[in-house]
Amino acid sequence: MSRKKISQLTQQLVFVGPTTIFFALIVLIPFLLGIYYSMTNWNGVSRNLEFVGLSNYVHVFTADPEFRNAFWFTVRFTVVAVLLTNLLGFFLAYFLTKPLKSKNVLRTVFFMPNMIGGLLLGFIWQFIFVRGFAAIGEATGIGFFNLPWLGNEPTAFWGIVIVFVWQYAGYLMVIYIASLNNVSKDVLESAEIDGANRTQVLWKIIVPLVMPAVTVCLFLTISWSFKMFDLNLALTNGGPFNATRSVALDIYREAFTNSRLGLGTAKAVIFFVIVAIITAIQVRATKSREVEA
Repeated sequence: MSRKKISQLTQQLVFVGPTTIFFALIVLIPFLLGIYYSMTNWNGVSRNLEFVGLSNYVHVFTADPEFRNAFWFTVRFTVVAVLLTNLLGFFLAYFLTKPLKSKNVLRTVFFMPNMIGGLLLGFIWQFIFVRGFAAIGEATGIGFFNLPWLGNEPTAFWGIVIVFVWQYAGYLMVIYIASLNNVSKDVLESAEIDGANRTQVLWKIIVPLVMPAVTVCLFLTISWSFKMFDLNLALTNGGPFNATRSVALDIYREAFTNSRLGLGTAKAVIFFVIVAIITAIQVRATKSREVEA
């Protein structure tokens, strides 16, 4: 082997080697072990485990209505949360790129909810829904505040959506602001000279030019909402009557509450494959709509 090749190999080992080792230890090996455990009846504690093949996967698809209900709730939540979070994040960014004196303060205020941990945020909003809204409703008589926000399925669903959007819209706002600031002013001025109004400029010029940011934000919100666990646990704990149990919470309960880690891991593998397919389709669809100025 020549000295040049030895030098290149050494550089690769030095710069890429540690990252590859940590990736294998933290991601790759646990993932492969998870696939193996999904084909066993391991309870997560015992040293003895029996290989059961694909029976856990068959059970999930044929004899587990709780998983199907949790998946349906997660899909509905994801569709609503992704749309609302991206719309709010984009329009916050759109208005906060205008020449406003207080725009830096407002950007900070809207981004701050993202700095609060999910569990803590969930418990704060649980207090707001249960105690705060009730007190306001009693004082004002406004029916909106007297709703059983975490007490029945429809309002609990929207309660989780509200908190999710409130937490993540500010994060997406920052991404959209960076993208909007990169839109060429010459293109916007040319459109205005040609007679385009604000609505036409927004939908025909600005939105197509910020599609790379849309691709990123959609990918992030789809993955966040599908994997939503901490807000679900803190706000409703899957209630009432498991009506708002997400897939992540269902996997957690199956593995650690019911002590069926093999079955829980099988659900996690199925969930991973579904989310990977959905996000891959989303990225391909939105990247095909990206344009250059």
